[in-house]
Amino acid sequence: MQRFQTLPSVLGLAFAGLIGGMSSVFAQQAIPNCQPPSAGEYLLLVVSPTAENQKQLRSALPPELKTITCKYLNETVTRIGGFNKIDDANRWARYVSNIVGLSAIITTRPTAPDVVQAQPLQPQTATYNPQALGEGYAVLVDYYNRPELATSVQQVVGGNVGFASYGQRPYLLAVYTTNQSEAYNTLQKLNDRGFVASIVDSRKVILLRSTVRL
Repeated sequence: MQRFQTLPSVLGLAFAGLIGGMSSVFAQQAIPNCQPPSAGEYLLLVVSPTAENQKQLRSALPPELKTITCKYLNETVTRIGGFNKIDDANRWARYVSNIVGLSAIITTRPTAPDVVQAQPLQPQTATYNPQALGEGYAVLVDYYNRPELATSVQQVVGGNVGFASYGQRPYLLAVYTTNQSEAYNTLQKLNDRGFVASIVDSRKVILLRSTVRL
């Protein structure tokens, strides 16, 4: 004999499903923005957009490494902090990439920022032709809507500085290279001079200007 659910049970199931859906939406909306690193701290941000990514990452990391899911540049990432040396952050970034297969961003905050003497930029004459960078590493500098800082960044890296977009935000492009050591050495130099810089997967970076004319 076929059984039929009573009206109250049907309504109960529907209500439970509605609450579950609302909880899921609120859970997605409740992801906070990532807190910046402390002075002198190297922060590892692992791009982990799904719950499965986050679960795999947590299971691969030792419990002493504190992880927090948060938003960075409109991406869901797992924040891993507490690194005092760039070599330690670099080692864990490689571990995450090799073991879990997730890409990581390393960022830091200067310990004692220098006073930057900036010169105004001259008008650009190059043709605007946005294009994605290839495989490798991009060192980006947050210039806080002060593009004239490109002068000082150029002095640190000893070469041309460009404009780039990452996560729908503009940055100064200090270095684009396939040499990992070069990228991390540049990050260290910029940190020592008081700039807020990050190393990211260059394939996710859009080059806006190859050279900022000073």
